[in-house]
Amino acid sequence: MSKKECIAMLLAGGQGSRLGALTSNVAKPAVSFGGKFRIIDFALSNCANSNVDTVGVLTQYRPYLLHSYIGTGEAWNLDERDGGVSILPPYATQTGGAWYEGTADAVTQNLGYIEQNDPEYVLILSGDQLYRMDYADMLATHKKNNADLTIAVMPVPWEEASRFGIITADDEGRITKFTEKPKKPDSNLASMGIYIFTADLLLKALREDAVDQQSEHDFGNNIIPKLLADDKRLFTYEFNGFWRDVGTISSYHETSMDLLGPNPAFDIFDDDFPVMSNTSTRPPSFVGRNGEVDDCLVSNGCTILGKAKHSILSTDAYIGERATVEDSVLLPGAVVKDGAHVVRAILGENAVVEENVSLGSVDATKDTAVIGNDVVVGKGEN
Repeated sequence: MSKKECIAMLLAGGQGSRLGALTSNVAKPAVSFGGKFRIIDFALSNCANSNVDTVGVLTQYRPYLLHSYIGTGEAWNLDERDGGVSILPPYATQTGGAWYEGTADAVTQNLGYIEQNDPEYVLILSGDQLYRMDYADMLATHKKNNADLTIAVMPVPWEEASRFGIITADDEGRITKFTEKPKKPDSNLASMGIYIFTADLLLKALREDAVDQQSEHDFGNNIIPKLLADDKRLFTYEFNGFWRDVGTISSYHETSMDLLGPNPAFDIFDDDFPVMSNTSTRPPSFVGRNGEVDDCLVSNGCTILGKAKHSILSTDAYIGERATVEDSVLLPGAVVKDGAHVVRAILGENAVVEENVSLGSVDATKDTAVIGNDVVVGKGEN
């Protein structure tokens, strides 16, 4: 196997419990998003578009759908013999087996994968964020600064800074302080949880952290503060594009709605830096003679006999006659039967809203209605 300049370790084991019913049966990175995509598509597409052709995907919570979805990696052009996508679940050794205890521990348990590929640099990514980034540009910044670690950062409103891990840097971009969710932030540069390490330093830092019984084995809480204390060369890479962590129902719904309109906040149709997916080919969508579609993303295989407005209709979604769907997200296979009314709701995969049922509320102060995968909402239920 030839030596790689940079490989990626993609952390995709999160449960995503704040997404409630949407992650009751699947890992957060496998949740459907944007009609035909799944959340992990965005990080994998970024890798492919950035010529990072060797990606280890670290899975843990309910990984089966994720494993089958990723497959050989062909959908993202990540199926090369000398590289490609590798699924890295927790595994047993002679001394036993254990779940990944933290973000750093997940990578530590797969040091053999890194050593096998013998890269100069290692890119650490999260599998549950939505953004478009050229990692090659970040790597060039890392090399220019002769950095040990480069952290992607994004300016956030000062009033929101206390929600993030905040980076303080000097005029040259060298990091002087890292504070997790500070009450009184002295910077508005938020860590995006995207890191490029010089490989030798990463291996050494992880081995030292693994034997530290006081450590939580987390990059943000342990690895980064330790490197700063040791006066290593840590630098920022500032990103100013679209970036969302869809970790809650409200952020998932809001970000979905950001895909709509004549000037969407995130353009999923960008041909220069495309988002790729492994969604199987389906027949074209069908809009019936009384069907109406206004400001929607409509995926293959949909049937629309009623009205859909300002909504995301994922693959094989169905809207019956006289039914109305508004400000909502229908995940693959979701069914809204004749005469039903759905507003500000998220319907899980293959969920069913029975005839003449009203679901959700136009009142934006109320929580978005969420129906889990395969759940049937019967007559009289709200």
